[in-house]
Amino acid sequence: MSSFLDSTPQTDFGLQPLDEVMTRLGLSNADLVRVSTRQLTHKTVQKGRKGRRLTLNAKRKILEALNAISVEARFHLEEIFNYPS
Repeated sequence: MSSFLDSTPQTDFGLQPLDEVMTRLGLSNADLVRVSTRQLTHKTVQKGRKGRRLTLNAKRKILEALNAISVEARFHLEEIFNYPS
C-alpha cells in the first residue's frame, strides 16, 4: 500500500552548490536581484541557495544573474544545482 508521502515529490534538497559559489564570490542575494534583467526576487534566490525545489524558469533566472555578475567564470545549471529540474 502506497502512502501519500511516498508519492509526494521531494521539495528540499539541502544546501546547494549555488550557496558555496555565491559565498566564494562574496555575493549576496541582493547582488543577484540587482543585476537581474528578469523578475528575480530575494526569496527565490534564498530558496535556490537552501535547496528548495525551484522551477526550471526560476533556476535559469538565477543562473543568468550569476553569469552577469561573475567575471571569474561562466556557470551552468548542473554546477549550481545538484537536483534535476
